[in-house]
Amino acid sequence: MDGIIPLYKERGLTSFDCVAKLRHILHTKKVGHSGTLDPSVDGVLPICIGSATKVVPYLMASGKVYKGTVTLGLATTTEDLDGEVIDRQPLTRPFDRAKLLQAAATLTGTIQQTPPMFSAVKVNGRRLYEYARAGETVERPTRTITVLAFDLVDDGQFDAEQGTQTIAFEIACSKGTYVRTLAVDLGRQLGVPAVMASLTRLKSGGFDLDQTVTLDQVAAAMAAEDLSEILRPIDYALRDYPHVALSERLWGLVKNGVFLDEEQVGSTAPIVALTYQDQTKCLYQYLPEKKQYKPLKMFTVN
Repeated sequence: MDGIIPLYKERGLTSFDCVAKLRHILHTKKVGHSGTLDPSVDGVLPICIGSATKVVPYLMASGKVYKGTVTLGLATTTEDLDGEVIDRQPLTRPFDRAKLLQAAATLTGTIQQTPPMFSAVKVNGRRLYEYARAGETVERPTRTITVLAFDLVDDGQFDAEQGTQTIAFEIACSKGTYVRTLAVDLGRQLGVPAVMASLTRLKSGGFDLDQTVTLDQVAAAMAAEDLSEILRPIDYALRDYPHVALSERLWGLVKNGVFLDEEQVGSTAPIVALTYQDQTKCLYQYLPEKKQYKPLKMFTVN
C-alpha cells in the first residue's frame, strides 16, 4: 500500500491524531504527514503511505495557500484564539482599506519571521511550546520565508462594542510560514495588537481543498477494499520534474546506484525523475562539471 491521501483535517484534531487514525484504518505503521496543521486549523493535509513517505520533503516544498481572518484590537499568548488574552487596545474606529493594504504589502515577498513560542520549532533539543508551557523564554531563531500574496478579501467587520475589526484574508506562502504570526505582524504594522481568528488551508502539496477526502471516506474505501479513488500515486509529488523512461539495462544500473551520463539520460535538467515500466523509481541530480547524473533519492528498487 503506497501512495498519497489528500486528507481533509477537521478542526479539533492534531496532525498526529490524523496519522494515528489512518494507521488504525489502513492497518499499517508507515504513515506520515507533510506539514503540521494546528488543532484549530482545518483544511488540506497530504498524508503519505508506505514508500510514499520518502516524498514527504517534496510535498512540503510546494507552496501553500490559506484563507482566514485576523482580528485587530487584542492579542493572545498563542497568536490565535486558543490562547489567553494578554493585550487589549480597543479600536475607536476601523482602519480604512488603503491603510490595511499598505500594512499587508510590507509582509509580502522574501521576509524574516520569528516563529511563535507556541510552535513545534526545536531550540536546544526542546520544542518551543514546551518552553512556553513551562513559563520559560528562549531566544528564537528567525527564518527566511516567502509570502507570494497577502490579499485582504474585504475591509473587515467593525465591532464598536468590543473595539475590534475582523478582516478576511487569503495568503500564498512558502513552507515554514506561520500564518498566525503574519496576522500578528499585520497588527504590528498598524500599531495595534492582533490575533488570528480562524484559518483554513486551501492548498498544500499540489492538492486543493476540493480534492480532499475525510477520515470517514478513507475508512469506507478501506472497508470496501477499494482505495483507487482515495490513494494518489507517489508520482503526484514529483510531477514538476522532467520524467525519463529507463530501458531494462539502464534500470539495472540505476537500482544499484550507478551514475549515468547525460547522453544516457537525454537531458541536462537539474533534477530528473527516472521511471521504469511506468513507475517513478528515483530522482537523479545533474553534475554539470562531470556531465553526469548522480542518485538523489531512491523510492523503490522493486
